[in-house]
Amino acid sequence: MLGRAALVVGSLLVGLLLLELGCRLWRGPSALLDWSNIVLRERQETRSSSDGRLKRDSNLGFVLRPGFSAEGVTYDLHGHRLTPAPAGAVLAEPPVLAVGDSYAHGDEVSDGETWAALLQPLIGRRTINAGVSGYGLDQTVLRAEKLVPEVKPAALVLVFIADDLRRAEMKRVWGAEKPYFEPAGGTLALRNVPVPPSPPPVATLDPWQRLFGWSVLVDTILRHKGWQYEWSIDHLRVLPRGTGATMACPMMKRLAALNVPTLVVAEYDPYVWKNAEYAQEQRRLSAVVLECARAAGFGTLDLFDAIDAAVKRDGYAAMFRSSHPGPLGHRIAAERIAEALRPYMPPR
Repeated sequence: MLGRAALVVGSLLVGLLLLELGCRLWRGPSALLDWSNIVLRERQETRSSSDGRLKRDSNLGFVLRPGFSAEGVTYDLHGHRLTPAPAGAVLAEPPVLAVGDSYAHGDEVSDGETWAALLQPLIGRRTINAGVSGYGLDQTVLRAEKLVPEVKPAALVLVFIADDLRRAEMKRVWGAEKPYFEPAGGTLALRNVPVPPSPPPVATLDPWQRLFGWSVLVDTILRHKGWQYEWSIDHLRVLPRGTGATMACPMMKRLAALNVPTLVVAEYDPYVWKNAEYAQEQRRLSAVVLECARAAGFGTLDLFDAIDAAVKRDGYAAMFRSSHPGPLGHRIAAERIAEALRPYMPPR
């Protein structure tokens, strides 16, 4: 009996090894030579790619690095993305302040192609782009609370995607420690501030990632099932799933205390146009945030219909780059935001 069990186990191990080798051959000869931990390597690459343009902040976790410039992305000395205006344009003050995640920041387009830059000639007013890639809705609210008293804007535009609610349930995103809110009797308690230094990537691996993170076979299966993102990206959850959505209304109430005209804008990631079930959930979560914004007295804008119409008219590839809108998407966003902002703007 023991011999038969050993034969079965041995056969299983040999089969798994052959599958592992097959997956490595399929990926290319270099995969046969590199047996390092794939999860660790990806986390190290994420950390190194963000170290140049981001810097640690004890209150927000991370912010844009002042003076950074590379490949069409430029930050001013205040750590805001440049919003170049058309030549000869006369832009009114005070400015419009934009906050949010990578969809506010304008990942994958150049400074002049972002909706924040394109908005300026449409409303005749300067725009400050303070969006930070990777932010949760909690960090966006905290950044607005910091900047509004400094900038004293004519209006605030907050751009989000539904995933920002999930990020608000984390104390670490993209390998970086961050602040987070915790529900506390109808209000929000701020946690993890001052934000501690982020641990080295090797310290973030769990036992399963240490045991199987080197396996191309495991990586291939997870990618096929759509689970590789959760497996490899270093996010550390501290709040139950769904808590981010329940905190949306208290977060909007915090913004209302700033007493500045505010427009809350729902953007959508490209995967919404590839998976109907995912799209339904993203639209549901976005609607939660927008309803909370309306209850707080803010203007709201849901960009889904405008984006969907552009995808149907011009095609998916014309609308999106790898993970974010391209120039067409930013132009559409700028036009819709300009229209939605008009009732809230003071006369020039």
